[in-house]
Order: sequence, then structure tokens, then C-alpha cells
Amino acid sequence: MVGKYKVITLCGSTRFKDAFLEVQKRLTLEGNIVISVGLFGHAGDEEVWTPGTKEMLDDMHRAKIDMADEIYVINVGGYIGSSTRGEIEYAQATGKKIRYLEEVS
Repeated sequence: MVGKYKVITLCGSTRFKDAFLEVQKRLTLEGNIVISVGLFGHAGDEEVWTPGTKEMLDDMHRAKIDMADEIYVINVGGYIGSSTRGEIEYAQATGKKIRYLEEVS
């Protein structure tokens, strides 16, 4: 919490850029501080794929999880890729609450 505001970090495949933006807007309007990704590599941000950048962004995202009270997983169609699965495992190991856009079976 920062003051009275819960901090939520968004996780999920960057191919779901529109869903990220919709969820970010909704959670913000609900009174949360929302931390998201900085680039959408699977949605056209080619800079992600330069040597060393993806590794830096992955490390930075774990730091964003550290800053949060919980994570919110953008799992459109139930899709959770290997990077997101690693973020979920990291969040679990650090005791974060985990919520999902779509129900997990």
C-alpha cells in the first residue's frame, strides 16, 4: 500500500496490449496504483529484441512485482506463457496476492 492505495503490477503476454490498457484503466479508476510493462515486444515494440534488453526488462519486472501488493495476470483466453508463469512463481515465492483476468482452471 502507498497511503490508502493498493499497488498492483500487471503481468501477462505483451501480445495482449489492448487488454493491458483496458485493465490498467479499470484498476486505476477503482483507486489502485497500477504498474505495467514499459514495452510490448509481441505487439510491435522491436527494441525489446535487441541484445540484453529482454533480460533487463524481465529483471525490471521482478522489481515491479517486489513493489506491488499483488499481481494481476492478463491471461486472455487462458493463455499463460513461460515468462508469465515465471512471474507468477516469483510472486508466489514473495507472498504476493495473485488475481487473474480470466478464471484459471
